[in-house]
Amino acid sequence: MKKTTQLSLLEKSLQELGYTLRYEKGNFLGGECRLREERVVVVNKFLPLEGKIYTLAHVISNINPPGLSTEIVKIVDGLIQNNLFTQQNR
Repeated sequence: MKKTTQLSLLEKSLQELGYTLRYEKGNFLGGECRLREERVVVVNKFLPLEGKIYTLAHVISNINPPGLSTEIVKIVDGLIQNNLFTQQNR
């Protein structure tokens, strides 16, 4: 599956879960936060495509909502199998 398709699926999935997705500039990777009652995912807009995919997949894996589509599960599982989540936390 193309990287742009993966990114689109992850973005759509987060929006369906009730999250607002924001791409901002700054010196950060991104992640999930709560702003008053609003659930927001912030991603650094200057990250390469793979970094954006990683950030969104990481947020989804932390939320771990039931009923994810098989495409989303494959993307997240693929990143976990490649140890990208564990390498980032070292």
